Amino acid sequence: MTQISASPAPDAVSRHRFHEDALALLLGTSFVALGMAVYAQSTLLLGGIAGVTLLLSYVTRWDFGLMFFALNLPFYLLAWKRMGPGFTLRTASAVGLVTLFSRLSADWIGFSHLHPLYAAVIGGALSGVGLLMLFRHRTGLGGINILAFYLQERFGLRAGYVQLGIDLAILIAAAFVLPVDRLLLSVLGAVVMNLVLALNHRPGRYLGMS
Repeated sequence: MTQISASPAPDAVSRHRFHEDALALLLGTSFVALGMAVYAQSTLLLGGIAGVTLLLSYVTRWDFGLMFFALNLPFYLLAWKRMGPGFTLRTASAVGLVTLFSRLSADWIGFSHLHPLYAAVIGGALSGVGLLMLFRHRTGLGGINILAFYLQERFGLRAGYVQLGIDLAILIAAAFVLPVDRLLLSVLGAVVMNLVLALNHRPGRYLGMS
């Protein structure tokens, strides 16, 4: 899945089977959707393209769905050219599943009480674990995930650190939209989510392929 610095033995790299990729896709997107539900309940801002689109919708009043689709197009083109059709199709499927699970979560779960600090930590952790599952099966979640994944594969930069830097820039821009306390908690959530990726998804450490 990741670029390997040392040449492993021929049998050291195992290829994921179809059912393994499918299960990771379902579980990973479920974790991400649950993390997003926790964030939404506490009015915390997401990072990535979803966060950028949300901020733009506040300023322009344009339709969120149309902007989200349009902003993702260049990243899908990058994924198709540089990372192959398999990665691109898996990523498009993941985006669709997260959208579906997020809409269904309103009927599946409810919160009578959710402390914002806990929401920031557990929401970030859930999203990070979900993205980790997807990344280890060569699947992104659109937008910034594709760029972070590409930079790790091409230059060995850790995807978690790349996305953390971009997410923090988005959250700084959100200072004009969110109350200070929610902004700080959103930053904490972004740190937790991306540390999960940075500490567990290093180039050369995981040798599974899809």
